Amino acid sequence: MQWKTIMQTDLKLEGLKSKYTGKVREVYQLNNNLLVMIATDRLSAFDVVLPKGIPYKGQILNQIATQMMEATADIVPNWLQATPDPNVSVGKYCEPFKVEMVIRGYLSGHAARTYKAGFRELCGVTMQEGLKENDPFKTPIITPATKAEEGHDEDISREEIIDRGIVNKSDYEQLEEYTRSLFKRGTEIAKKQGLILVDTKYEFGKTVDGEIVLIDEIHTPDSSRYFYSEGYWERQKQGLPQKQLSKEFVRQWLISKNFQGLEGQQIPEMDDERIHSISARYIELYEKITGSSFVKADLNAIENRIQTNVVEYLSTLK
Repeated sequence: MQWKTIMQTDLKLEGLKSKYTGKVREVYQLNNNLLVMIATDRLSAFDVVLPKGIPYKGQILNQIATQMMEATADIVPNWLQATPDPNVSVGKYCEPFKVEMVIRGYLSGHAARTYKAGFRELCGVTMQEGLKENDPFKTPIITPATKAEEGHDEDISREEIIDRGIVNKSDYEQLEEYTRSLFKRGTEIAKKQGLILVDTKYEFGKTVDGEIVLIDEIHTPDSSRYFYSEGYWERQKQGLPQKQLSKEFVRQWLISKNFQGLEGQQIPEMDDERIHSISARYIELYEKITGSSFVKADLNAIENRIQTNVVEYLSTLK
């Protein structure tokens, strides 16, 4: 079966200043200090974009991020102004900080792999002894990563970020404060839905007025890991894998096929059944985290739909 997905865009927008293409998103900067951000259906893992898209993935990421931006706007200002299309967000132009603020409440994913390898320090933060995979930390830890233009993001410590002038001390302290507040709110939202927010990442930027704001996506399956609350402790006691909703299941499948984004490794082929199952998992997370049914957008002529909706919205600003 041939799935209809949006893998790239070439929007014709009045006043277009530049276009940036990320791993998943495409960002159009306009002359009036507005950004138009398209969430495509591209899937990335280990910082590699996989060849096939996942139906509805862009819509899901965009709509979860929108709801979470609205649910946290009282504690952290954000860039978002409107969502004129299921795959599109429009907001204020920001100069991004070149770090991702990763925060972890549990020993999972990259932290667990580091711990298993015998290391007890991650990004300058000490992880306590005696933990099993997926155990909670005493308090959440912030483990930043550099925001790479190409290739892999790299772990970095708070001290390195400040010493190298990547972010100045006062701004970085504000990023840390916002990160902890956002994670606390995200944890509360997840708990109401029977989920545990395990770890996540936040990105920030500065507006032309110098205000630090939250940008990009938040609390989506691409940026976060969730466990089901029910049965969590029983599974931990028995040493069983946690039932989770995140992109980790994609990473684990790739690892089982001997792919971790390393040089010389071949990206394994995804058949239609696997693509459908990944799409279903994304929809499951959407419905679980938002508590509402997912309404599938029309997949026919997706780029034309996006072009029309964006132009119509921008015309209302004149």
